[in-house]
Amino acid sequence: MSAISAPYKVPKRRHPAIAFVVHQPLGAFGLAVIAIMLAAALAANWISPYDPLAVDYGAMLGPPSQAHWLGTDSYGRDVLSRVIHGARTALAVGFLSSLTGSTAGALIGVASAYFGGKTDLLVQRLMDVVLSFPIIVLALAMAAILGKSIHWGIDFNLVIAIATPMVPNVARVVRSSGLAIRELPYIDAARTAGFSHARIILRHIVPNVTAPFLIMLTAFVGQAILLEASLSFLGLGVTEPTPSWGLMLTGAAADFYQQAPWMIVFPGIAISLAVFAFNLFGDSLRDWLDPKLKV
Repeated sequence: MSAISAPYKVPKRRHPAIAFVVHQPLGAFGLAVIAIMLAAALAANWISPYDPLAVDYGAMLGPPSQAHWLGTDSYGRDVLSRVIHGARTALAVGFLSSLTGSTAGALIGVASAYFGGKTDLLVQRLMDVVLSFPIIVLALAMAAILGKSIHWGIDFNLVIAIATPMVPNVARVVRSSGLAIRELPYIDAARTAGFSHARIILRHIVPNVTAPFLIMLTAFVGQAILLEASLSFLGLGVTEPTPSWGLMLTGAAADFYQQAPWMIVFPGIAISLAVFAFNLFGDSLRDWLDPKLKV
């Protein structure tokens, strides 16, 4: 009489969040940094030790101390408070710019892949023209042409200026995925059923390019933050007295960098850390969502 074999136990699957942390530790670290920055931006009014706009000429160019942990600037304003509130500007502009540019690029890429032919050729040549300009030059030109349009504390023309250089990159990546999806049988079935082009694109193709869209969206947030800081540094972004990391690196900070290096060191660290975190998370998200890269 043969022994009864033990029943096979199905291994428990980890929660997706736990699995992501285990398999992508660098991405999890980047996500943790992003979460901390987001929490600091949302709670800036409560955790900032001082009003970021409060001027104190008696504390001008004060070094880091117990009263001012990161020192003060040329107007006596607390650098720590301005860095915390600057996270609001950086993340708001970064997320909105990335979302705008990635969404526009995704729709253009999907439409270009679906219609093909002369439409695809014309759209791709237009994307080539936009790509021929350096990102910072195109953003500078757009910001100078559009000017200022501030609503709810956000310069939406600045968002458009930063989002525009992202469109062709996203359009090309999404188009490559859309070309493969267009040839699948269920797309032919949708055409045969008489569905409109808009319905086929929005309901049958767009959901299947979500993975590359999310990857590009995440990766471009860091680039948008860097572009916002660059434009603010050059005088075409956020204007005084709004706290902005890029704005904190220009003006008096450039004049007193030897006497008060903390005025540029800490905003620079904040920019670098934000860009580094989003790049880490974006790369890890790509590896996590791409089935070809999974072991």
